[in-house]
Amino acid sequence: MDYASPSTQFTFDVNKSTLVKKDNLNYINVLGISQLNTLENTSLLDIFLSANNIIEPHYHQNAAELVYCISGAATVSILNPYTKLIQNYPITPGQVANVPQGWWHYEVATMDQTHLLAIFNAPIPEVILGSDILKLTPADIMAHTYSIDENQWKKTVSPVQPSTFIGPPVTYNRNGNNHSNQSWHYLNQWYGSPYYNQNPSALPYY
Repeated sequence: MDYASPSTQFTFDVNKSTLVKKDNLNYINVLGISQLNTLENTSLLDIFLSANNIIEPHYHQNAAELVYCISGAATVSILNPYTKLIQNYPITPGQVANVPQGWWHYEVATMDQTHLLAIFNAPIPEVILGSDILKLTPADIMAHTYSIDENQWKKTVSPVQPSTFIGPPVTYNRNGNNHSNQSWHYLNQWYGSPYYNQNPSALPYY
């Protein structure tokens, strides 16, 4: 990094860097090296959720995640690969939960106007999303591996939208299925490779 270069960036408005937006109350802004080129091994997601919305199950293969609660309340749930148990950590303003690198986890807002800051020890937090695992793994492989009916599996996962990020879907009905296409807005994303990035000249990213 040439810190004398005119292109060197020392400040950035994260409000202008939306990663995904479900609606005006549920969205994620992103800051990484693509937005602020002087960052080294640091990046963050600025997360806004209303009650009962969830950051879908996922894992970050290149970074640990420290989740800090700014306002509202949420439960951070982690699958401990050593105990094979789900560990649930409710957090309120000023409290944190730490997710080790590569651990399966999710966050559920338990109050409206929940604001979380997810901090990563990587310049860009890579991610594998549960929705992509469900939708992109061939149905015949799932059926053969787990001895389930292939057609039943296809029917079960048919409502799942790839790269969900924030659930449940806008059209979700507890007594039924997701009956229509998601009306969510995905900004600055390229489907096909598990990364957060906003540089279209690079490899395809989320």
